[in-house]
Formats: sequence, C-alpha cells, structure tokens
Amino acid sequence: MAALVAALLTQASDRTPWTAAMLGDRYANKSAVIAATALALALGNALGVVGGVLIAPLLSPNAQGLLLAVALVSGGITAFWPLRPAKHRDWRGGAFLLSLIAIGLLGFGDRMQFITAALAARSETPALAAVGATLGALAVTIPAIVLGERNLRRLPTVAIRLSAAAALTAFGVVQGLAALRLI
Repeated sequence: MAALVAALLTQASDRTPWTAAMLGDRYANKSAVIAATALALALGNALGVVGGVLIAPLLSPNAQGLLLAVALVSGGITAFWPLRPAKHRDWRGGAFLLSLIAIGLLGFGDRMQFITAALAARSETPALAAVGATLGALAVTIPAIVLGERNLRRLPTVAIRLSAAAALTAFGVVQGLAALRLI
C-alpha cells in the first residue's frame, strides 16, 4: 500500500505522465501505448526491488527506515521544481516500441525507483513494492494517455505537483524521525 501511495504522489509530480500523454496523442493505438507504459514501469520498479533486496541485508532496521526517509524527502524536494515540458521528437517507431523506450528511459534511476528500492529493503515481501509502485504509477499515467496532452493541461497541475511534493516531504520527515526514534 505504501508503494502504491508513493507512486501516486511521485508520478503526479513527474514528467512520465506528460510523456505518456504526448505518446497517447501521437498514436491512435492507445492500448499499445498503455501496454508498453505498463511494461516499462513494471521493469523499472522490478529493478528498484532488486536493488532493495541486494542492499537490505547490509542495513539495520533503523538504517532501512532512514533510507526510506531519504528517498521520500529527496523525491518530495525535487517535485517542488517546475517540470520541464517534454520535447516533441521526431523519433521513428511503432507505438509499443517507442513508448517502451521513452517511458523506460524516463523511469531508469528516477526517484520512484529509489523509493521502490527503499520500500523493498524494508519489506518481508519485496515483490509487493514493485506491484504497488507499478499500479500507483499506472493509476496516473493511464488517464494521462487517454486524456492527451491538451486535456492534461486543463488540470491544476501546479497545485497537484506542489501538493504531492509537500506530502512526500512530510511523509519522509515523519519516517526519518521515527527511524531515529524521535517520535
């Protein structure tokens, strides 16, 4: 559940939905864009889980909590910066391949992957971190694909981004204080 909420907040303040909306506008076959986006997000989150599983034995429970706090706070703070709009590129390729590559490149090493790794490091069932993060990210990107870029611009995106940034930062601070046993 934590991964799902973190992914919702992170993706609401990220470039991934904008790129997905742009791809949804570009291709008539929105189902191919959605399938490729789902695969790219699942692979990226799975990679995050692998990182979390590899580092978990090296960390004490308090250190795992601090890792999560750092991931949440860093994800929240970076969300305060305005998003740079995705550039329309003249790449060639089908809807599935281009969407897979574009979303995969955006997700590689991003803050959601860091948060997923931190959640997996603390979890007894780390695979659920990838499932929750993927579902949360898809809950934001699929509507963006269906709406398209023009309709996405009609939403109060600045308010959504700043609210998500504040929530991620606040959750991270609380997590850090709890890991340090201050609350």
